[in-house]
Amino acid sequence: METLLSSTLPNSLPFSDASFVGKAKHRRQTIIRRRGKPTPKQTTASSIQRQNPSLHEKIFKPLHNLISTFPTKNLPPHLDPNHILSGNFSPAAELPPTPCDVEIGPLPPCLDGAYIQNGPNPQFTPLPPYYYTDGDGMLHSLKISGGAATFCSRFVKTFKYKTERDLGYPVLPNAVAFFISNLRASMLLTAARFMSFQFNPFADGIGTANTSVALVAGRLLALAETDLPYEIRITPDGDIETVCRRQFGGGDGGERFLTMTAHPKTDPDTGETFAFRYFVTPPFLTFFRFDSDGIKQADVEIFSMNAASLVHDFAITKSFAVFPDPQIVIDPMRILIGKPVMGADLGKTPRLGVIPRYAVDEKEMYWMETPGLNIVHTVNAWEEGGGGKIVVVASNVLCVDRALSDLDQIILEKIVIDAAEKKIVARYRVSRRNLDFGAINARYSGKKNRYVYAAMLESMPKMVGLVKLDLSLSDSEDCTVSSRMYGPGCYGSEPVFVAREGAEEEDDGYLVVYVNNEKTEESHFVVMDAKSPTLETVAAVKLPRRVPQGFHSIFVNQSDLLKL
Repeated sequence: METLLSSTLPNSLPFSDASFVGKAKHRRQTIIRRRGKPTPKQTTASSIQRQNPSLHEKIFKPLHNLISTFPTKNLPPHLDPNHILSGNFSPAAELPPTPCDVEIGPLPPCLDGAYIQNGPNPQFTPLPPYYYTDGDGMLHSLKISGGAATFCSRFVKTFKYKTERDLGYPVLPNAVAFFISNLRASMLLTAARFMSFQFNPFADGIGTANTSVALVAGRLLALAETDLPYEIRITPDGDIETVCRRQFGGGDGGERFLTMTAHPKTDPDTGETFAFRYFVTPPFLTFFRFDSDGIKQADVEIFSMNAASLVHDFAITKSFAVFPDPQIVIDPMRILIGKPVMGADLGKTPRLGVIPRYAVDEKEMYWMETPGLNIVHTVNAWEEGGGGKIVVVASNVLCVDRALSDLDQIILEKIVIDAAEKKIVARYRVSRRNLDFGAINARYSGKKNRYVYAAMLESMPKMVGLVKLDLSLSDSEDCTVSSRMYGPGCYGSEPVFVAREGAEEEDDGYLVVYVNNEKTEESHFVVMDAKSPTLETVAAVKLPRRVPQGFHSIFVNQSDLLKL
């Protein structure tokens, strides 16, 4: 696999599927439209090679290699690719559609469709500094039809991926590592590449599309919050195709924006999708939505977010949107005092902000201080008492000072907001365990739900098991009613709940995950009964090769796949 190897790079890792590597560890307004041919101002990978091959080969590549050798001995483990890319974090090659054996079955009829996991998987050996969220997006899909299963792994063909594939080595910066490291030489080199037209993030983006997958107005999108989404499709034979990078603008060129959250929220009753972006310059937060036809509505700029923060997720109810303002800040000026651009500000008090979900401006938005509440992911939110109370269920990072280096203490909380008084009136911890990646029956999104299925974490994002929580027991210290561990050396993917055909009860359905055994290097697709006290396995598919550890997953039913 020549695109996976680069003998000219320092600290090269021989990427392989067979073994682990490393140290063993738009309508009237605007509508979603296909991206056209690049304009003269846009920079493509081939134009880089035609215009500036000497800059790449004679200056920037050797300089990058040289800079990358200096800090390797003193790099903290969370920025050292040799440390990160080990165990089931080691990269895997693409795999074309491959039939799989159903070891335990049969597969339930409601699973006709595709389970898709997204995650980081560097195309080349990355040069340090490298953070585990920086890898190129790779989708791992199991397409099920009539009880038969086909597995496929493909890179999302982003601008970054194609540029580096054509050049033959990594050239664009590792975005997250760039923000959380304090390596000024690497920052200056990135600035020099931009100023010499080596790449243009404002035209093409440098995102990896490696975080999540979402179905928005009939389009399947691979997302990362550092860029616009990329549209993908699953072919009838189970292959994964990248369609285009999705720009949102009118026929006259319309508006342009640089990024979109990896966690849009779709109302199952109206078909609308709500989203946002955050940025390092004002407005630091911008809220927007798409109608059920995919038409993007006007931006709502939120200037009451008075500094840039890492707003990774948010929540919606039938009437409101709720945003966190955590202690993880993003400020380029921190460089002047010897700190990384992104990091924890322990002198800041985190906040929650509430805004009407159909707001045209931020006049009705209010913020509430929430000491000790640093939300990473939201599970769900709803209203009670005729809209008098807003309830949010979300994961909270306990040790925010080391959240970017060793995220191993994270809990699920239930937060109750008095909408009339505009204050938080209650907070409950719903489990004693480290939990994140919570899933619910999607029919209850934005509405009151009873059950949550969450991953038990060893460390982010290594998921060692599952729990089922009954939120009606929130006056208890632990709402766990079912749990399951995967076993020694085994780690799962984000669980997804799929309702049984004709189901009437909220928990009548299945939980689906990938489970990877680091000892045997084998991976399975596991189907569990969501009603079972032990989350019993009812079906399992042996996958043709291991699935690297990823982030977020989705299940798309067959009727939606046919519309793509």
